[in-house]
Amino acid sequence: MEKRKDGFLINKSEDQKDFIFGIRSIMEALNADREIDKILVNKELKGDLLKELLALTKEKKLPVTKVPESKLNRITRKNHQGVIAYISSIAYASWENVVDSTYTKGEAPLILMLDRVTDVRNFGAIARTAEVAGVHGIIIPEKGSAQINSDAVKTSAGALNFLPVSRVRNLYYTLKDLKKSGLKVVGVTEKTDRMMYQADLTTPTVLVMGSEEDGVSDELMGLCDEFVKVPVHGQIESLNVSVATGIVIYEAIRQRKQ
Repeated sequence: MEKRKDGFLINKSEDQKDFIFGIRSIMEALNADREIDKILVNKELKGDLLKELLALTKEKKLPVTKVPESKLNRITRKNHQGVIAYISSIAYASWENVVDSTYTKGEAPLILMLDRVTDVRNFGAIARTAEVAGVHGIIIPEKGSAQINSDAVKTSAGALNFLPVSRVRNLYYTLKDLKKSGLKVVGVTEKTDRMMYQADLTTPTVLVMGSEEDGVSDELMGLCDEFVKVPVHGQIESLNVSVATGIVIYEAIRQRKQ
Protein backbone atom coordinates (compact mmCIF):
# COMPACT_ATOMS: atom_id res chain seq x y z
CA MET A 1 0.00 0.00 0.00
CA GLU A 2 1.35 3.40 -1.00
CA LYS A 3 0.02 6.84 -0.09
CA ARG A 4 -0.07 9.45 -2.86
CA LYS A 5 0.48 13.15 -2.33
CA ASP A 6 -3.24 13.73 -2.78
CA GLY A 7 -4.02 11.43 0.15
CA PHE A 8 -5.38 8.42 -1.76
CA LEU A 9 -4.15 4.98 -0.78
CA ILE A 10 -2.97 3.20 -3.90
CA ASN A 11 -2.35 -0.53 -4.13
CA LYS A 12 0.47 -1.93 -6.22
CA SER A 13 -0.07 -5.41 -7.57
CA GLU A 14 2.80 -7.74 -8.40
CA ASP A 15 3.10 -6.35 -11.92
CA GLN A 16 3.26 -2.80 -10.59
CA LYS A 17 -0.11 -1.65 -11.94
CA ASP A 18 -1.49 1.01 -9.62
CA PHE A 19 -5.13 0.50 -8.73
CA ILE A 20 -7.87 1.22 -6.24
CA PHE A 21 -10.91 -0.91 -5.48
CA GLY A 22 -14.35 -0.71 -3.95
CA ILE A 23 -17.29 1.20 -5.44
CA ARG A 24 -17.31 4.11 -3.00
CA SER A 25 -13.54 4.52 -3.06
CA ILE A 26 -13.58 4.69 -6.85
CA MET A 27 -16.49 7.14 -6.86
CA GLU A 28 -14.56 9.37 -4.45
CA ALA A 29 -11.54 9.23 -6.75
CA LEU A 30 -13.69 10.15 -9.76
CA ASN A 31 -15.32 13.03 -7.92
CA ALA A 32 -11.84 14.24 -6.97
CA ASP A 33 -10.94 14.23 -10.69
CA ARG A 34 -8.26 11.57 -10.35
CA GLU A 35 -6.95 10.37 -13.72
CA ILE A 36 -8.36 6.86 -14.19
CA ASP A 37 -6.94 4.64 -16.91
CA LYS A 38 -9.71 2.04 -16.97
CA ILE A 39 -12.29 0.38 -14.73
CA LEU A 40 -12.99 -3.34 -14.45
CA VAL A 41 -16.44 -4.43 -13.23
CA ASN A 42 -17.67 -7.91 -12.32
CA LYS A 43 -20.08 -8.74 -15.14
CA GLU A 44 -22.51 -10.33 -12.66
CA LEU A 45 -22.61 -7.27 -10.38
CA LYS A 46 -25.88 -5.36 -9.94
CA GLY A 47 -27.33 -2.74 -7.61
CA ASP A 48 -28.16 0.93 -7.27
CA LEU A 49 -24.66 1.89 -6.14
CA LEU A 50 -23.19 0.29 -9.25
CA LYS A 51 -25.67 2.21 -11.41
CA GLU A 52 -24.49 5.40 -9.73
CA LEU A 53 -20.87 4.52 -10.44
CA LEU A 54 -21.58 3.67 -14.09
CA ALA A 55 -23.45 6.95 -14.52
CA LEU A 56 -20.41 8.75 -13.18
CA THR A 57 -18.04 6.89 -15.52
CA LYS A 58 -20.29 7.80 -18.45
CA GLU A 59 -20.21 11.44 -17.40
CA LYS A 60 -16.41 11.32 -17.13
CA LYS A 61 -16.17 9.38 -20.43
CA LEU A 62 -14.14 6.59 -18.85
CA PRO A 63 -13.79 3.10 -20.34
CA VAL A 64 -15.51 0.33 -18.36
CA THR A 65 -14.89 -3.36 -19.06
CA LYS A 66 -17.15 -6.14 -17.76
CA VAL A 67 -15.05 -9.11 -16.62
CA PRO A 68 -15.50 -12.38 -14.68
CA GLU A 69 -15.05 -12.15 -10.92
CA SER A 70 -12.11 -14.55 -11.20
CA LYS A 71 -10.13 -11.90 -13.09
CA LEU A 72 -10.68 -9.38 -10.30
CA ASN A 73 -9.66 -11.97 -7.72
CA ARG A 74 -6.40 -12.53 -9.57
CA ILE A 75 -5.62 -8.82 -9.33
CA THR A 76 -6.25 -8.56 -5.58
CA ARG A 77 -7.37 -10.93 -2.85
CA LYS A 78 -8.89 -8.08 -0.86
CA ASN A 79 -12.59 -7.16 -0.82
CA HIS A 80 -12.80 -5.37 -4.16
CA GLN A 81 -16.64 -5.38 -4.16
CA GLY A 82 -16.61 -6.31 -7.83
CA VAL A 83 -14.90 -3.14 -9.07
CA ILE A 84 -11.24 -2.23 -9.66
CA ALA A 85 -9.96 1.02 -11.19
CA TYR A 86 -6.47 1.47 -12.59
CA ILE A 87 -4.88 4.83 -11.87
CA SER A 88 -3.17 6.58 -14.76
CA SER A 89 0.34 7.83 -14.10
CA ILE A 90 -0.21 10.89 -16.28
CA ALA A 91 -2.84 13.55 -16.97
CA TYR A 92 -4.34 13.13 -20.43
CA ALA A 93 -4.46 16.00 -22.90
CA SER A 94 -7.01 17.01 -25.52
CA TRP A 95 -5.66 16.44 -29.03
CA GLU A 96 -7.62 19.49 -30.18
CA ASN A 97 -5.68 21.67 -27.72
CA VAL A 98 -2.39 20.08 -28.77
CA VAL A 99 -3.04 20.78 -32.46
CA ASP A 100 -4.35 24.31 -31.84
CA SER A 101 -1.38 25.27 -29.63
CA THR A 102 1.05 23.89 -32.22
CA TYR A 103 -0.55 25.94 -34.98
CA THR A 104 -0.50 28.99 -32.68
CA LYS A 105 3.27 28.59 -32.26
CA GLY A 106 3.63 28.67 -36.05
CA GLU A 107 4.65 25.01 -36.27
CA ALA A 108 3.31 22.18 -38.41
CA PRO A 109 1.84 19.53 -36.08
CA LEU A 110 3.51 16.13 -36.03
CA ILE A 111 1.22 13.69 -34.22
CA LEU A 112 1.54 9.96 -33.57
CA MET A 113 -1.53 7.74 -33.54
CA LEU A 114 -0.92 4.28 -32.07
CA ASP A 115 -3.39 1.65 -33.23
CA ARG A 116 -3.53 -1.23 -30.71
CA VAL A 117 0.05 -0.94 -29.45
CA THR A 118 -0.48 -2.88 -26.24
CA ASP A 119 3.03 -3.60 -24.96
CA VAL A 120 3.90 -1.21 -22.14
CA ARG A 121 7.62 -1.25 -22.91
CA ASN A 122 7.06 -0.54 -26.59
CA PHE A 123 4.76 2.33 -25.68
CA GLY A 124 7.27 3.76 -23.23
CA ALA A 125 10.07 3.51 -25.78
CA ILE A 126 7.94 5.22 -28.43
CA ALA A 127 7.07 8.03 -26.02
CA ARG A 128 10.73 8.53 -25.14
CA THR A 129 11.78 8.85 -28.80
CA ALA A 130 8.80 11.06 -29.61
CA GLU A 131 9.52 13.50 -26.79
CA VAL A 132 13.23 13.72 -27.57
CA ALA A 133 12.53 14.30 -31.28
CA GLY A 134 9.91 16.98 -30.64
CA VAL A 135 6.72 15.17 -31.67
CA HIS A 136 3.78 17.29 -30.53
CA GLY A 137 1.57 14.52 -29.14
CA ILE A 138 0.46 10.89 -29.12
CA ILE A 139 -3.10 9.63 -29.58
CA ILE A 140 -4.22 6.25 -28.22
CA PRO A 141 -7.61 4.49 -27.96
CA GLU A 142 -9.45 4.04 -24.66
CA LYS A 143 -9.47 0.28 -25.17
CA GLY A 144 -6.87 -1.93 -26.77
CA SER A 145 -3.84 0.13 -25.83
CA ALA A 146 -0.96 -0.19 -23.41
CA GLN A 147 -1.81 0.93 -19.90
CA ILE A 148 0.04 4.07 -18.93
CA ASN A 149 1.28 2.97 -15.55
CA SER A 150 4.49 3.42 -13.60
CA ASP A 151 6.26 0.88 -15.84
CA ALA A 152 5.39 2.91 -18.95
CA VAL A 153 6.64 6.12 -17.35
CA LYS A 154 9.84 4.39 -16.28
CA THR A 155 10.44 2.91 -19.75
CA SER A 156 9.86 6.34 -21.28
CA ALA A 157 12.63 7.73 -19.01
CA GLY A 158 10.12 10.27 -17.74
CA ALA A 159 9.15 11.49 -21.22
CA LEU A 160 5.46 10.84 -20.47
CA ASN A 161 5.62 13.62 -17.90
CA PHE A 162 6.22 16.10 -20.72
CA LEU A 163 4.72 14.63 -23.90
CA PRO A 164 0.96 15.21 -24.36
CA VAL A 165 -0.99 11.97 -24.64
CA SER A 166 -4.61 12.03 -25.80
CA ARG A 167 -6.93 9.11 -25.11
CA VAL A 168 -9.95 8.90 -27.41
CA ARG A 169 -12.97 6.63 -27.62
CA ASN A 170 -12.72 5.98 -31.36
CA LEU A 171 -9.56 6.32 -33.47
CA TYR A 172 -11.54 6.30 -36.72
CA TYR A 173 -13.64 9.36 -35.95
CA THR A 174 -10.68 11.13 -34.35
CA LEU A 175 -8.68 10.58 -37.52
CA LYS A 176 -11.52 12.07 -39.58
CA ASP A 177 -11.52 15.13 -37.31
CA LEU A 178 -7.75 15.46 -37.60
CA LYS A 179 -8.08 15.49 -41.38
CA LYS A 180 -10.66 18.28 -41.06
CA SER A 181 -8.12 20.17 -38.95
CA GLY A 182 -5.71 20.16 -41.89
CA LEU A 183 -3.49 17.20 -41.01
CA LYS A 184 -2.36 14.68 -43.59
CA VAL A 185 -2.69 11.05 -42.51
CA VAL A 186 0.30 8.83 -43.28
CA GLY A 187 -0.05 5.12 -42.58
CA VAL A 188 3.20 3.30 -41.87
CA THR A 189 2.82 -0.20 -43.25
CA GLU A 190 4.76 -2.99 -44.93
CA LYS A 191 1.91 -3.28 -47.46
CA THR A 192 3.28 -0.57 -49.75
CA ASP A 193 6.24 -0.08 -52.08
CA ARG A 194 6.60 3.61 -51.23
CA MET A 195 9.57 4.40 -49.00
CA MET A 196 9.28 6.95 -46.20
CA TYR A 197 11.81 9.19 -47.99
CA GLN A 198 9.30 9.69 -50.82
CA ALA A 199 6.63 11.27 -48.61
CA ASP A 200 6.49 14.94 -47.71
CA LEU A 201 6.46 14.89 -43.89
CA THR A 202 7.02 18.63 -43.49
CA THR A 203 3.31 19.42 -43.65
CA PRO A 204 0.92 18.94 -40.68
CA THR A 205 1.00 15.16 -40.34
CA VAL A 206 -0.45 12.25 -38.38
CA LEU A 207 1.74 9.16 -38.45
CA VAL A 208 -0.39 6.04 -37.88
CA MET A 209 1.50 3.08 -36.42
CA GLY A 210 -0.14 -0.32 -36.06
CA SER A 211 0.09 -3.30 -33.76
CA GLU A 212 2.91 -5.83 -33.75
CA GLU A 213 0.52 -8.58 -34.87
CA ASP A 214 -1.27 -7.15 -37.88
CA GLY A 215 -0.23 -3.54 -38.37
CA VAL A 216 -2.66 -0.69 -38.98
CA SER A 217 -6.30 -1.80 -39.00
CA ASP A 218 -8.19 -1.82 -42.31
CA GLU A 219 -10.61 0.76 -40.91
CA LEU A 220 -7.84 3.30 -40.33
CA MET A 221 -6.03 2.34 -43.54
CA GLY A 222 -9.12 3.52 -45.39
CA LEU A 223 -8.61 7.05 -44.03
CA CYS A 224 -4.91 7.35 -44.83
CA ASP A 225 -3.91 9.89 -47.47
CA GLU A 226 -0.78 7.93 -48.28
CA PHE A 227 1.27 4.96 -47.13
CA VAL A 228 4.99 4.60 -46.47
CA LYS A 229 7.30 1.92 -45.21
CA VAL A 230 10.65 1.70 -43.51
CA PRO A 231 13.27 0.21 -45.89
CA VAL A 232 14.29 -3.33 -44.94
CA HIS A 233 17.25 -5.07 -46.59
CA GLY A 234 17.91 -8.07 -44.34
CA GLN A 235 16.32 -11.49 -44.06
CA ILE A 236 13.87 -10.41 -41.34
CA GLU A 237 11.03 -8.51 -42.98
CA SER A 238 9.83 -6.33 -40.12
CA LEU A 239 10.99 -4.19 -37.21
CA ASN A 240 9.78 -3.84 -33.65
CA VAL A 241 7.06 -1.15 -33.64
CA SER A 242 9.00 1.14 -31.30
CA VAL A 243 12.08 0.97 -33.54
CA ALA A 244 10.07 1.51 -36.73
CA THR A 245 8.29 4.47 -35.15
CA GLY A 246 11.57 6.06 -34.14
CA ILE A 247 12.97 5.72 -37.67
CA VAL A 248 9.93 7.34 -39.29
CA ILE A 249 9.84 10.12 -36.67
CA TYR A 250 13.44 11.05 -37.39
CA GLU A 251 12.84 11.02 -41.13
CA ALA A 252 10.09 13.59 -40.51
CA ILE A 253 12.44 15.64 -38.32
CA ARG A 254 15.22 15.41 -40.94
CA GLN A 255 12.89 16.81 -43.59
CA ARG A 256 11.65 19.57 -41.32
CA LYS A 257 15.17 20.70 -40.39
CA GLN A 258 16.27 21.06 -44.01
